[in-house]
Amino acid sequence: MLGANGPESWIWWSWVGDHLGDIGTAVREHLELTAIAVALGLVIALPLAIVVHRWRAWTTPVFAVTGIVYTIPSLALFAFFVPVTGLSRTTAEIALVGYTLLILIRNTATGLAGVSPDVREAAQGMGFGPVAQLLRVELPLAVPAVIAGIRIATVTTIGLVTVTALIGQGGLGDFILDGLNRDFKTPLVVGTVLSVALAVTADLLLLLLQHALTPWSRRRTA
Repeated sequence: MLGANGPESWIWWSWVGDHLGDIGTAVREHLELTAIAVALGLVIALPLAIVVHRWRAWTTPVFAVTGIVYTIPSLALFAFFVPVTGLSRTTAEIALVGYTLLILIRNTATGLAGVSPDVREAAQGMGFGPVAQLLRVELPLAVPAVIAGIRIATVTTIGLVTVTALIGQGGLGDFILDGLNRDFKTPLVVGTVLSVALAVTADLLLLLLQHALTPWSRRRTA
């Protein structure tokens, strides 16, 4: 019965209370793995998105490579790197970063392409060179699209981090794996519910950040 205090219930609250420290550690590990992956992905994706935007000949190869990486099953991608980097955090992060690239590059390039030609002409008329135009006009106006990409990449990565438990890299996936291995519902529910909660919370926080950074995009009330 849901909520009953016993090992056969969906939530055995006594077990949860005894493992609060482990749960806190798993949440911290999950957040660390996600933050590192999205941050590194953004560092790589921004220059590539600018290249794609400025030089269209690069569009097909960049999207082809990142698209192929995105379609590779996570376990297969982990297995590909394990012989080189072992069962390590590096292996996990290489794969996680790879999955963020297509999303981040595509959204950023779309945001840059959406800047009005009139705005670019006005910037040129004010004496802005290509670099100043990019940094002071195009990228700020592309912020909503960039953050939309970060939101998707973050939520996706939070889900993928659960799989890193299979190579011993912790996170909430440890509880899910433990629950499956022992047919023990409580850790399975704890890992699943907290993963979903992290994804929803991260998405809402990034949405608030987008509103704070783009006051011009808010609807004006009558």
